[in-house]
Amino acid sequence: MAGTGPVGVGFIGAGMISNTYLENLTSFPDVRVVIVGDLDTQRAADQARKHGIAESGSPDDVLAHPEVELVVNLTIPAAHVPVSSAAIAAGKHVWSEKPIGIDRAEALRLLEQADAAGLRVGIAPDTVLGPGLQTARRAIARGDIGTPLSAQTSMQYIGPDVFHPSPEFLFARGGGPLLDMGPYYVTALVHLFGPVADVAAVGVRGRATRTIQVGDRVGTSFPVEVPTLVQAIARFEKGATSQSVFSFDSPLTRMGLVEITGTEGTLVVPDPNTFGGQVRITRGAVPDSPTREPLWHDVPAIGVEAGRGLGVLDMARAIRSGDRHIATGELGYHVLDTLTAIEESVVAGAFVTVESTVDEVPMVPEGRDPFAATL
Repeated sequence: MAGTGPVGVGFIGAGMISNTYLENLTSFPDVRVVIVGDLDTQRAADQARKHGIAESGSPDDVLAHPEVELVVNLTIPAAHVPVSSAAIAAGKHVWSEKPIGIDRAEALRLLEQADAAGLRVGIAPDTVLGPGLQTARRAIARGDIGTPLSAQTSMQYIGPDVFHPSPEFLFARGGGPLLDMGPYYVTALVHLFGPVADVAAVGVRGRATRTIQVGDRVGTSFPVEVPTLVQAIARFEKGATSQSVFSFDSPLTRMGLVEITGTEGTLVVPDPNTFGGQVRITRGAVPDSPTREPLWHDVPAIGVEAGRGLGVLDMARAIRSGDRHIATGELGYHVLDTLTAIEESVVAGAFVTVESTVDEVPMVPEGRDPFAATL
């Protein structure tokens, strides 16, 4: 067991996503946010002041801070591995927003660096630690829908350029609907079905350029570097299959669709970009029903709903106890490997093997309360 008391946390990256992380992590007794850092030190200072954090500064200030044990890396995808690597080199554990990186080789080097240093890497999304996905996972484990056979997922909307003031990175390498939103869906499927064996996909780039629609840079155009519509199928090591749509090109919004079909029923899973939501099961229509409408059963939720930062909290508690944390770097790497294989399949027009695998992801213990002081 290393240390005692709440785990000291430092942030690198004070952009939009830092708000929800800071709101939650400042409410969990088992972590203590020490400092917020950003290349834009004024932005870091503004976020620190807004959330009641005493110190702010540059990324180097975070890495040098003696009370920071765990760095929360909220930079853009292309910077994830360099920043995480710098945190490991500074002797800090690191939690990174998804994906772990944008290149398999650099992500593997990061995991090797952390392992050699005896430090932990955690990778978003941590939505799978919430009651929604955990309740679904337990329903499948109980056999509520029999043997799981297939999944259908959909994430489609018009795109983040309509709400993000600086959306270019979301359309650059490491972004697009596949790398931006795909981690939520693929991580959920790996939790529910186990590791992915191989994938096949098609993809298109709806427009060559996009235009910023909000903020100080309204009207600024920028190039689109990656496919903005991807349709993928996956085969899992245990035999199940899935089909998924990821799109930034759809005027019709259809977000958070995850349906798992088994031999005895179909399970509707909450949006994997959220932490809660209702889990529902149907085993078909009532016999002799004139409408043939399915009969739905709600599955009681298990767990306490919180928000982004649950993975950081889980890491913090595991650092103190020596137990395994749930959203590991190895899981993050397998998800990246799967998403990269999908990108390669779009180009190759054929099935691509996912070379990595990952151990079964443990479930969140029942009764765990993120708002309890346990350290």
